[in-house]
Amino acid sequence: MKDRPSQIFAADQETDTLLILETILTEEGYCVSTSSNGKEAIAAINTHPPDLILWDVMMPDADGYEVTYKIRSTPQLPFIPIVLLASDPSIPSTNGLELGADDFLWKPIQVNELLARVRNLLCLKHSLDSMREMALAREDFVSRLTHDLRNPLIAAQQMLTLLGQGKFGTLPPTVKEALHTIALSNDNLITLVNTLLEVHRFEAGCKPMAITSFDLYKLIKEVVKEQEALALSKNLSLIFEIQQEPFRIQGDRLELRRVLTNLVSNAIKFTERGQVKITVEYNTQSVSIQVEDTGPGITESEQNAIFERFRTGNQKGAGSGLGLHLSQRIAQAHSGRLEVTSQLGVGSIFTLCLPQNKNC
Repeated sequence: MKDRPSQIFAADQETDTLLILETILTEEGYCVSTSSNGKEAIAAINTHPPDLILWDVMMPDADGYEVTYKIRSTPQLPFIPIVLLASDPSIPSTNGLELGADDFLWKPIQVNELLARVRNLLCLKHSLDSMREMALAREDFVSRLTHDLRNPLIAAQQMLTLLGQGKFGTLPPTVKEALHTIALSNDNLITLVNTLLEVHRFEAGCKPMAITSFDLYKLIKEVVKEQEALALSKNLSLIFEIQQEPFRIQGDRLELRRVLTNLVSNAIKFTERGQVKITVEYNTQSVSIQVEDTGPGITESEQNAIFERFRTGNQKGAGSGLGLHLSQRIAQAHSGRLEVTSQLGVGSIFTLCLPQNKNC
């Protein structure tokens, strides 16, 4: 099956220029649409996005700069290469390029130059489209895989729980211990699958935030209580310094709990001696929650990439590389951010920064 011809849209106030462009590009096998009306051209592009746009800088009702800005500011549109056309050599090409245009051509149009620029930009366009389609296919595969894995893992966990409770008969202690180990491993797999599913939802833009007003200190105390046993098992001090009670903020309580649990459990996991300390600082504009540990620290190169998806550190026991990435996405969904500062041999500080809402 033959690929469809590339779609090119040309907009120019001069009908002669449009005729020249249409003739040259059609002879090369491109499908060309033209318009001398800027508003109609913009409507056509929004309805049926072309593969490449040629636009007159001096269009009276929609100049090239304005159109370039509008197109680059419309997230619903795919990447479309934009070539601006001008007949006045005194017009600086940098103005359009800074707004997002990809190239500049001067009138009268030189056939070879036009075709070379068009070919190069269409090649770039098709390469980026292919990469985007591959990314979407990969995300779809991951989504389907996580859904398919989650149900049998949960069913297995329920069966392991029943076995451990003796619902199918009394088990020897050695078998109970083995079942406990299997259940822990299965639970870790469920957590990994759930995290991967949440990451996919954020990446796909289909993760809603349930924003409510809640007591931040109460939430942190819940996380601390949940992680105390892990800290005690490693003889670590788990400290939460409270400045005042209660302290209310707005956000998705469940998702922010996920972030804090991840930060505290990571700090305990990678700290062999000393302490993990949680502090809260705030002003009228923002609130920040710091999780500080006395672990081995993180190198500068690792700090620069630690929030990337599937990026794992060099520490022993490093996980899937999804937890911090998901935490960063949750912070960003709250118009906040997650930061890290670290010193080798001293420890690390992870800071969750959130905007302060005065109407809590």
